[in-house]
Amino acid sequence: MTLDIKKITIPSHPGIYLMKDADSKIIYIGKAKNLKNRVRSYFLKNQNYKTHKLVEKISEIEFVLTDNESEAFLLESNMIKQYRPMFNIELKDQQRYTYLRITDEQYPRLLVARRTRSGKFLGDGKVFGPFTSGSSKLLSIGSLRKTFKIRICKRLPKKACLEYHLGNCEAPCEFVQAQADYKKHVADLEAILRGRDLSAFTKSLEHEMVLASKNLEFERAQEIKDTLQRLGSLKTRQKMENATGSDEEYFGIVSSDQTAHIMTFKKINGVIRDSNKYSFDLIGDNTFANFLYQYYTTNQIPPVIITNQIPEDHALLEQMFAKTAGFPVKIISPKSGKRREMLDLIMRNIALVQSSGSEPGLVELKERLALPAIPKIIECFDISNHGTSYAVGSMSRFVNGRPDKSGYRKFKIKTVKGQDDFAMINEIVKRRYFRLDNENVQMPDLILIDGGRGQLGAAMSALESMAIRIPCASLAKENEEVYLPSQKEPIILPRQNQSLKILQHARDEAHRFGVAYNRSLRMPKSKFS
Repeated sequence: MTLDIKKITIPSHPGIYLMKDADSKIIYIGKAKNLKNRVRSYFLKNQNYKTHKLVEKISEIEFVLTDNESEAFLLESNMIKQYRPMFNIELKDQQRYTYLRITDEQYPRLLVARRTRSGKFLGDGKVFGPFTSGSSKLLSIGSLRKTFKIRICKRLPKKACLEYHLGNCEAPCEFVQAQADYKKHVADLEAILRGRDLSAFTKSLEHEMVLASKNLEFERAQEIKDTLQRLGSLKTRQKMENATGSDEEYFGIVSSDQTAHIMTFKKINGVIRDSNKYSFDLIGDNTFANFLYQYYTTNQIPPVIITNQIPEDHALLEQMFAKTAGFPVKIISPKSGKRREMLDLIMRNIALVQSSGSEPGLVELKERLALPAIPKIIECFDISNHGTSYAVGSMSRFVNGRPDKSGYRKFKIKTVKGQDDFAMINEIVKRRYFRLDNENVQMPDLILIDGGRGQLGAAMSALESMAIRIPCASLAKENEEVYLPSQKEPIILPRQNQSLKILQHARDEAHRFGVAYNRSLRMPKSKFS
């Protein structure tokens, strides 16, 4: 029996999807920029025979969110290698992503780094990557060498070679000043490969490309253009894979309704190889510490265990794990950095699983705006002015990310004279929640104000005057910034994100409703009325 796709809540996020058969065996793993659109496409009519056979076998679909498509690409590849699903192509070549290596020599060279099948890098020095765009000689390695005057000779010659005369190297083999400058050139190159100082380097390359084109050096201009295009891959900070070669495991845990929900990411040789979800009832000795102990009776213990909360008796756990593993083991809970970013990603995935009945965009709103709960009910306020005689307020109401038009409200401004939008916002917010508070009616999970920091401040003043505490935000039209009372700088949500689209929809509905009400007041009444 084919899975009913209409009964599944699918997130509109980048990530991977794992299709399973009736025995919960993974039969296909795929990636998508938008999971909802991609997964639903499998269940359309007129699919080819093999896709139809795959769909017939699907009994369950699991999702793992990532922050962008590149991370989904990397995670998909790693998990295909791990599980080898019957409907996936098995990729035997592990060199799908390029890494660059700065050698550990007196005058280091820049090379393409190579990996063994176990994931370890060959050769000495510092490794940077992965870089997911372009050819195997990613970033036009020659351009980087020339820009930073990095030598290419395998053995340091006694005299300056042709590269010096071409202006590609300052010849540290012969000149004392070049020897002194070389260390700085390498440091600048490292900064670029770590994703720093990109803007200055990009501008320099753009200028060089223009000059090459003017001098009719079209091959050189094209090479620089390719480098500029591939530099974009440096701007995407990869969490799914890095070159540090560390073995560590991540645990995110959330407790609700006497049940603990746990998700893990396992990193081996710097690569996320596996992800699993667990849950257990919080009864008796069923604690996070107990879970970790049992988990590592059947799983390999890494040197570093990273969690969103430190378990009780963690020092004892570290001792027991170290005794079993034969090396020191640390359990840590980072507050910032790449490890914290990975934990945040895990927590977002757990929230998605817990809120299977909620719109994924609402789950993301909870996280991005640091709300205490998923904003299942959003009320948005707007002011519609047409001169001093016609000023009205309006409110849209969204439930589970969709308009609840029966809950829309309109307000005639009663206490404000002139065009003072801040005072009008203050009035209608105060009127709305004074009434709800007196009638003991359910309050919204989020109040949204159409406007900037001034409008938000007016709404907060109204709530504070009534001692009512409801999360509040404002959405400014010009650049779609989201303002929060607790933050000086606005939050910028990506334009394609479902979370922003929900806010925009609520704001646009409030505006439409207010304009329609204002227009109805200004229409001349019929002489027969």
